[in-house]
Amino acid sequence: MTIITTATALLADIAVEKDRTDAVQTFVKQETILVEITTADGLRGTGYAYTIGTGGSSVLALLREHLLPLLAGADARNVEALWQRLFATTRSTTTGAITSLALAAVDTALWDLRCKRAGEPLWRLAGGHRQEVPLYDTEGGWLHLSTDDLIRSALEARKAGWAGVKVKVGKPHVAEDVERLRAVREAVGPSMHIMTDANQSQTLSSALRLAAALEPHGPYWLEEPLPADDVSGHARLAAATRIPVAVGESLYSAMQFRGYLESGAASVIQVDAARIGGITPWLKVAHTAESHNAMVCPHFLMELHVSLAAAVPNGMFVEYIPQLRAVTRTELTVRDGCAVAPDVPGIGIDWDMDAVDNRRVA
Repeated sequence: MTIITTATALLADIAVEKDRTDAVQTFVKQETILVEITTADGLRGTGYAYTIGTGGSSVLALLREHLLPLLAGADARNVEALWQRLFATTRSTTTGAITSLALAAVDTALWDLRCKRAGEPLWRLAGGHRQEVPLYDTEGGWLHLSTDDLIRSALEARKAGWAGVKVKVGKPHVAEDVERLRAVREAVGPSMHIMTDANQSQTLSSALRLAAALEPHGPYWLEEPLPADDVSGHARLAAATRIPVAVGESLYSAMQFRGYLESGAASVIQVDAARIGGITPWLKVAHTAESHNAMVCPHFLMELHVSLAAAVPNGMFVEYIPQLRAVTRTELTVRDGCAVAPDVPGIGIDWDMDAVDNRRVA
């Protein structure tokens, strides 16, 4: 009864809810890749992955032409075995974004099935540490926004009881970044966390200058200061500043995270379930981070990551960037400044498939 009978994939474009810019790019749209897996007893699991503008059709082709045909006749309960089998067939394209995104769409669908079959929500079946996780806001901190806009959004988040806000950095002059951070800090006071994010825009020398200039204003972390594959550069920066260094959204294998943790190059781990290859490797990264006494604050995908951050003891924050409201029937529940993990069986995302079909890419 748990044998997989069908596995299908589609691509849908979801428009951004508001303009989003950082130091290196603009969020054009969310290319959303959905995988639906059905078992012989009629149970259905839905998983997904995403890009922010390009590559979605390539992920879809990899799924349809190579990965999904391998699922027919397999036992959906054997999630780890299936992940390893699909990974083994794509060794010539790993480690890389396209393959990890494809694996993630399948893996989250299998976890959706696993949770539904067990009658348990994802946050409990993946670990069950707690159901609520503190929120911080990113939507009010994009690089194109004025200082007044940053302050207004930060004050709204503070009034709502949220733990923190993110301010993007990477302006042409460090003085601009410093002034924006200083203004927000003065507005919200010393107790609210202000995360900063450079989106891989710096060199080591410029990152050292930036960190030194930001440090007096108490940033909670400095995110992706350097290109993601510059582990040694991050290690040198981390040793030179008191600001915690955060990385993870642009890493695509568990081994890459191990390198960061073992070298002391990062102490905030922002593993993204879509980009790491799904829930199965996400949990491995989270537990590895725990063994290094490092916090996990996943990137984006708040509708999925709320359950994963709640599952593990070092899941510290959920990042607020709403993006699925146009294609889901329910929204993220927020209570007293915390995101609340859904308590229904499955991964907790109630897809509106009619809305998805209306955005389907032919």
